[in-house]
Amino acid sequence: MVEELVVAGAALASAAAVYAMAAARVVKQYERGVVFRLGRLRPEVRGPGFTLVVPFVDKLRKVNMQIVTMPVPAQEGITRDNVTVRVDAVVYFRVTGAAEAIVRVEDYRFAVSQMAQTSLRSIIGKSDLDDLLSNREKLNQGLELMIDSPAVEWGVTIDRVEIKDVSLPETMKRSMARQAEADRERRARVINADGELQASKKLAEAAAQMSEQPAALQLRLLQTVVAVAAEKNSTLVLPFPVELLRFLEKAQQPAPQPQPAPPVAVQPQPVPMAVQQQPQPVPVSPPVAVEPAPQAPPPGATARPVREHLPPAEPRPAPGSPGAEPVQS
Repeated sequence: MVEELVVAGAALASAAAVYAMAAARVVKQYERGVVFRLGRLRPEVRGPGFTLVVPFVDKLRKVNMQIVTMPVPAQEGITRDNVTVRVDAVVYFRVTGAAEAIVRVEDYRFAVSQMAQTSLRSIIGKSDLDDLLSNREKLNQGLELMIDSPAVEWGVTIDRVEIKDVSLPETMKRSMARQAEADRERRARVINADGELQASKKLAEAAAQMSEQPAALQLRLLQTVVAVAAEKNSTLVLPFPVELLRFLEKAQQPAPQPQPAPPVAVQPQPVPMAVQQQPQPVPVSPPVAVEPAPQAPPPGATARPVREHLPPAEPRPAPGSPGAEPVQS
């Protein structure tokens, strides 16, 4: 009798142990347990830790509550300005309702992936190429709203959607490169022209200032020579100032010496023999204009002869002619 009781107790303990092992479940911290009893959803969701279910009656489904990173395959589409592009993105989502994620949708991961691809193609068709390249933040927000609207009913919340890469055709890349190069060249020319204008104004002010002091131009020339001579890998041609040449030319000319005036020949007046000579006053010749002695000509020049300006001799009237003086016998 005692032996039968011991055997029965051991069998009961073994059955209890087997039942406990079949009914015991462990739910991790980042998971939630959804229990189906005979196919019906139990209202309570099992939290993390140790839990028991009825073996062969209850079925426990664990749902991961962590944020899921799902890459969206590259989608090819035509933008609003008729440019063919390939765009890929990434979706960050997490499950907020474990029961809805299991009951309302067969596979919430696949559903979110398909919704993301469809929304991405829709965003490509509604946007311009410039928006895809430069205004991605606005497109990310619009894409997040498009995916989050149906995902709320599935117990899924979209945390973030980002466009990763935009692939362009090679022809479009070359066209954009030429456009960017032309734009940079235009800006470079404008900046160069602006610099030339400012430099010309400053040079005009400097020229006006140097015109008041001629020595400033010589000092500037010497500064330029010093700056060029610092590099010993070039030949320097120094222009010689014309003012210095004129100064040396004047210094080489001899000083002019005064020359004596040439003698003036005075011709005597003829007197007739038959007439008694009366004392006549000696006519005085008018002053002779003598040109000053010319200075010594510069080397290579021909000397000019000196011209004497002598007054012509006044003719005397013949005896007996009207106007002649009477002759005393």
